[in-house]
Amino acid sequence: MTFNKNYSEKEILAQVAEGHEKAFKLLFDTYHRKLFNYISTIIKSSEISEELVMDVFLKIWQGKEMVTQIENFDAFLFRVARNKSIDFLRSVAKDPKFRDLMWNEIESISGNRADTSLLNKEFELKLREAISLLSPQRRKVYQLSRDENMNHNQIAVLLGLSRNTVNNHIVEAQRFIRTSMVKNFYTTCFFLLLTGNRI
Repeated sequence: MTFNKNYSEKEILAQVAEGHEKAFKLLFDTYHRKLFNYISTIIKSSEISEELVMDVFLKIWQGKEMVTQIENFDAFLFRVARNKSIDFLRSVAKDPKFRDLMWNEIESISGNRADTSLLNKEFELKLREAISLLSPQRRKVYQLSRDENMNHNQIAVLLGLSRNTVNNHIVEAQRFIRTSMVKNFYTTCFFLLLTGNRI
């Protein structure tokens, strides 16, 4: 790959290995958008994708002395990006903050009804599976709220429950579904990533 009319990739990498920051910036500018787009297809969050791109280039800079030994820099860079993405996905299920963030990103995919991608279909499938695992009463309360757009008071009257009980059912149902969805949804992402399919 040619970076510009004056420098080849090999020459730029040699300068990076010697610690030249301008050469590293040229490397960054050349690959930034391409890497960002690639990671975004996996992570589905612009903010996190940008952070992971920065992590990739930080790793390159920290190991800059070795870059001239890389035979195919393009392939190497995307392998690092892929590994960073996998590491992030593994962390999601362990960190409640990330779980909530990724849940919002997943919901935004489903919210786009024109999107008929595999992720959208997988979202709907995993959502139905998670709901089916709720206890019968909790599932009923949740479905009345979600599918029938009934408020807590209406559900309480219909089912002969207290408003507080209805609220607890909905909160616990949402917590269970969110955790289950994030975990199972990203299992699919792992599979697609590891089999080389682009999401």
